[in-house]
Amino acid sequence: VQLQASGGGLVQPGGSLRLSCVASVASGRAFRSYTMGWFRQIPGKEREFVAAMKASGGYANYAEAVKGRFTVSRDNAKNTVYLQMNNLRPDDTAVYYCASDPSIIQSTLRSQTAYAYWGQGTQVTVSS
Repeated sequence: VQLQASGGGLVQPGGSLRLSCVASVASGRAFRSYTMGWFRQIPGKEREFVAAMKASGGYANYAEAVKGRFTVSRDNAKNTVYLQMNNLRPDDTAVYYCASDPSIIQSTLRSQTAYAYWGQGTQVTVSS
């Protein structure tokens, strides 16, 4: 699986961005069977969980820091997962990564070690 994240940029506090992650999956396994996650990392810090959506698309999980401001969604017809980020704050500044795996159970959604496939990251900077 290859993942290509995009949509990052510079935005003022209180603004919005939408990140996209397009997946190229191997034949024989549909995109809809992959759980998709978003993580972020600040230089010098551990990569942290942001949000994830189960393969079924019916369950989403969010880090407390982004709950109520970020929304994860997916379009299986386009092999794409999105992260809509509203009311952005300076402490949201980070490189954002998308990740996927076909075999994640709900209890490990927040663990980066549960994801086998990673995109290259897209920089989000929130600053006035």
